[in-house]
Amino acid sequence: MSDTHASQPAGSRTAQHVADRPQPTGWVGWVIFAGVAMIVLGAFQVIEGLVAVFQRGFYVATTSHLIVHVGYATWGWVHFCIGVLIVLTGFGVMAGATWARILGIAFAVISAIVNLAFLPAYPVWGVLIIALDVVVIYALAVHGREAKDVYQA
Repeated sequence: MSDTHASQPAGSRTAQHVADRPQPTGWVGWVIFAGVAMIVLGAFQVIEGLVAVFQRGFYVATTSHLIVHVGYATWGWVHFCIGVLIVLTGFGVMAGATWARILGIAFAVISAIVNLAFLPAYPVWGVLIIALDVVVIYALAVHGREAKDVYQA
C-alpha cells in the first residue's frame, strides 16, 4: 500500500485539507450572538432573582396576583438558578459544544415559560426577557449546526 499524499509537498496537503472544510457564512455570527445573549440573559435572570429575594416590594403585583401563587423568595430562587444555568450554558455555546446548544434551547424555553408566569409582577422586564429567549432559541436551533462545523475545523 502506498500513501497517495506522499508524492505531494506538505504545504499542498494542508491547502487541500483546508479546501475540504465547510466555509463559514455570516450566519455563524448568530450562534456567537446567542452565546453572548445567553450570558446577558442569565445575568438578567440572576438580578431578577436577587431582587425578588431581597426586595419583595419592588414588583408591581402581589404574589396573589401571579399565575403561580408562591412567595417572591421562591420565585427569586427559581430565577437565580435558571440564570446561573443559562450563563454557564452560554459559555458552552461560545465554545461550540453541541450539548450547550441543546441545553441552551431547553433553558431558553424554560426561561420564557417562567417569565410568562411571572409577567404580572414586572410586565416590561418579562416581555423583554421572553423576546430575548425567542431570539436565542432561533439562533441556536437554525444556525447551530453550521457553527459546530466551523469550531471543529
